[in-house]
Amino acid sequence: MGEYRYTFWKFLKDWALIVGMIVGASLYLVYHAIPALHPAGPVLERIVKDLQPMLLFMMLFLSFCKIEPHQMRPHKWMLWLLLLQCGLFVGLALLLIFFPGIPFRYGIEAGMLCIICPTATACAVVTGKLGGNMAGVVTYTVLINLAVALLVPLVVPLLHPMEGLRFSEAFVKILAKVFPLLILPCLSAWLVRYLLPKFHAWLLQYTNLSFYIWAVSLTFAILMSTRAIVQNDSGMGVLWEIGIASLLACALQFWLGRRIGKAYRCPISAGQALGQKNTVFGIWMGYTFMTPVVSVAGGFYSIWHNIYNTWQMYRKRKRDEAGQGI
Repeated sequence: MGEYRYTFWKFLKDWALIVGMIVGASLYLVYHAIPALHPAGPVLERIVKDLQPMLLFMMLFLSFCKIEPHQMRPHKWMLWLLLLQCGLFVGLALLLIFFPGIPFRYGIEAGMLCIICPTATACAVVTGKLGGNMAGVVTYTVLINLAVALLVPLVVPLLHPMEGLRFSEAFVKILAKVFPLLILPCLSAWLVRYLLPKFHAWLLQYTNLSFYIWAVSLTFAILMSTRAIVQNDSGMGVLWEIGIASLLACALQFWLGRRIGKAYRCPISAGQALGQKNTVFGIWMGYTFMTPVVSVAGGFYSIWHNIYNTWQMYRKRKRDEAGQGI
């Protein structure tokens, strides 16, 4: 029995992305295909929308519990990445604001979502496996979370005005949803570290729970994205547009990150910091604040950056084996 249990959890870890996407899409499609379930739709939607932020908070909180603040060191490459990431997001937003009828609007909005999405907390692990600077990636993760928490409430109300709300009211409303998800987990984790060291030590035994919380969050995120696709009447062309935009955004960010990092002798760290994203947060942000169908871009991006990371780790392993004469 123990061997089967180990095999199951190993399978889940290895294929969590695919399993989460299949389960999330299937749950909504089953609901959509059974009319008897439709009256429960509003209640289920409210449960998912209320539960998702709590899961994201817990995932980030447990991840930040493993981070030691004294390891954080700002570097010049981080400033360039922040300027690039925030500048591209604002530039694309202004394009849509001043030219609302521009072609490929869905693709541009998907690109915005993929660009401003903050760095994944798991990025440090992948960076370490590739031979990069884990502490540098952790530092950038905190910095970009702070930037996104402030920038998204400033830009999104201009792009998608909230009916009946002034800009200042919309800013506060979005800030109240985004700030707790991106900044409070980090602050809470550090307060617990210094004020409740025994509780913090106990939490460190369960930081792997963040992986399973991520898997559940991904399932809910894909469920909501599938809902947006089914309810979208723009056709398959929109999905192709969003998929291509997310692929281009992924390739561009990994390439630009490595180019900037190369100038400061840290191409791996900078490339991963800019390219590897917290896509669950991106999907949530898409269906909460932007055009709902655009949230699908986060699902596509999950596929692209995981494929690229898998290839990078495969290439690193082959280089290591060649160096050892295996």
